[in-house]
Amino acid sequence: MIGVDTVLLSVVVPVYRVEGYLYQCLESIRAGLSPQEAASVEVIAVDDASPDGCGGMLDAYAARHGDLRVVHLSQNVGLGLARNAGLAEARGTYVWFVDSDDRLPAGSVRAVLDRLRSERPDVLLIDHLRVHEDGRLEPDASSGALRDPRLISLIKLQHTAWNRIVRRGLLDEAGLRFLPGWYEDVSFSNAVLIAAERIAVLDRVCYHYRIGRLGAITATRSERHFEVFDQYDRMMSWVSARPCEPWLRHRLFTLMVDHLLVVAGNDGRLHPGQRRAFFRRLVAYYRRYLPEGYPGHPGLKHRLVRLGSYPLYAALRQAYRIGKREPEPSLVVSPAPAPAPAPVPQGAPC
Repeated sequence: MIGVDTVLLSVVVPVYRVEGYLYQCLESIRAGLSPQEAASVEVIAVDDASPDGCGGMLDAYAARHGDLRVVHLSQNVGLGLARNAGLAEARGTYVWFVDSDDRLPAGSVRAVLDRLRSERPDVLLIDHLRVHEDGRLEPDASSGALRDPRLISLIKLQHTAWNRIVRRGLLDEAGLRFLPGWYEDVSFSNAVLIAAERIAVLDRVCYHYRIGRLGAITATRSERHFEVFDQYDRMMSWVSARPCEPWLRHRLFTLMVDHLLVVAGNDGRLHPGQRRAFFRRLVAYYRRYLPEGYPGHPGLKHRLVRLGSYPLYAALRQAYRIGKREPEPSLVVSPAPAPAPAPVPQGAPC
């Protein structure tokens, strides 16, 4: 039984080069909490050897408010390992990883605490809005999955750490931690859903996710985007050690290919000279991880990956760039059968 003096929720905030956003993030976590509610929450900020003034800002904030614990790392380790450092200090029954350039809408922490107390889940999923640099808010297309509480739907949610609050003990039981490198959420986010026996959904916007920020990896051209393949190796290795049902392996494979296609086609991430090499590696991963009995995917890009045809992929991508709002152009490829409907089990898949 969770007592009133027990820390129910640990909020872990990794910090690196976010001077312009840091105070807003920290204030949004504390906003509107009563003293009794605040006693159930701890905030742990991890200064990932930030080269700007973030470390000093954290110390000053902690001195003023007294309800922030600061961990200073001696060298920069990256987002995933910085989260692990905060997790190692956490005392809460649950942990919520909040990125320091994002913010929580008013009442979010209170709503999360109420649902955690009433449901006692392994994982609590929340809704979010995307925040543009001009302040414009927009919903995420994946959020519709929250309306269906089955795992086959929930696993389609945006695979991030911040839209799921996790029972801390589950991470130890399932042997889950963030791994080094970019795209650290890949090997973590779906794994916690698969490991969970009880998933709850809070169909409320509790997170504002900032997109397009200068310096964010999704807006940075770099060879490090190839690290996404390492993260999928780790995820698939973890999944392969579990007796998962075929439908789940098929869904995870489809999601992997979808995600790698997004990275492959994004001008803000890959230099044009790297795109062919990335596509070739995507094809190799398609063939490496193709699960037994996979029914195929009707999407044209998936079919081009299956064929290993970079020239046709490049032509299709160029056609999209010329007329983004026009219907998908017709290319002659070998037809792929549409997946046959299959019964979806209601219980745990693993």
